[in-house]
Amino acid sequence: MFTHKLALIINNYLVEPQASLLNGIIFGINLNAKTIFYQQLKTVGLLHLVVFSGMNISLLSLLVSYFTAKISKPVSLLITIFVIILFTFIVGFQAPVIRASFTAIFTSVGILLGRKNINFFGLFFSFIFICIFFPQWPKSISFQLSYGATIGLLLFAGNTSNNYFFDELKTSLAAQIFTAPLIFFYFKEISTVALIANLLVSWTIAPLMLLGLLTVILGQLNYSLGWLPAQLCYGLLSYIVFVVETLSHLPFALIKFYG
Repeated sequence: MFTHKLALIINNYLVEPQASLLNGIIFGINLNAKTIFYQQLKTVGLLHLVVFSGMNISLLSLLVSYFTAKISKPVSLLITIFVIILFTFIVGFQAPVIRASFTAIFTSVGILLGRKNINFFGLFFSFIFICIFFPQWPKSISFQLSYGATIGLLLFAGNTSNNYFFDELKTSLAAQIFTAPLIFFYFKEISTVALIANLLVSWTIAPLMLLGLLTVILGQLNYSLGWLPAQLCYGLLSYIVFVVETLSHLPFALIKFYG
C-alpha cells in the first residue's frame, strides 16, 4: 500500500513508539497489539489515536478551504471535494476513511447548496454504502467504535465557545458517551483515566497532522527539508508518550470486569 511507503519516511526520522504513533495518527496504520505501548494506550483510553479518524479528513478539508479562500466559494469547495477523494484513494478504502470522507463531502455539498447541517446524511449514506459493498465491516469493533464516536460528536460537540477547556471536555465526553458502552460490552473493562488522558493530548493532534504531513512531503524531496518538522513532531509525540506512560501506571487506571 502506498501509505506504507509514506510511513517509511516517518520511520527514517523518528524512533519507536513515536514513529508508529505518528503513522497511526496520520495514516491509520495499526500499532502492534503485542507492544507494551499499545496496552498502555488501551489502559488510558487513547487507542483511538492510532486508528484513522474523521479528524484527518476534517483537518485536510479545513486546510484546503483556507488556502483556496481567495477564489470563489464553489470552486474552493469543489477543490476540497477533489482533495478528499484523492486522499481517500491514497490512504485506502477502510471503514473509518469512507465514513469520514462521505461526511466531509456531504458537508461540502451542503454548503454549496446552502444547507450546512447535513452531516448526518453523509454518515447515513456512508453506512448504507458500506453495508452494500463491504457487508462484513459493520460487524467489526473498530467500525462500531468509529461510528459511535462520530455520532456522539455530531450530537453533542457541534458548537464551540470561547472556553478552550470546556470545548475539549465536551468533545471528549461526546466521543466517549457512545464508545464506552461498546468497549465495556466487548472487553468488559473501563478506563478511569480516559477523560483526563483525552483532555491532556487532544490539542496535539491537529499540529501533529500538519507537521506530520509536512514531514512526509518535504522528506520525499530531501531528507534535510523534512528534519525540522520531524523534530517538532518528536517533541509533541514524546509528550503524548509521557502522558500515556504516567497515567497507565496509576492505580485502578483500568478496571476489568469478569464473568
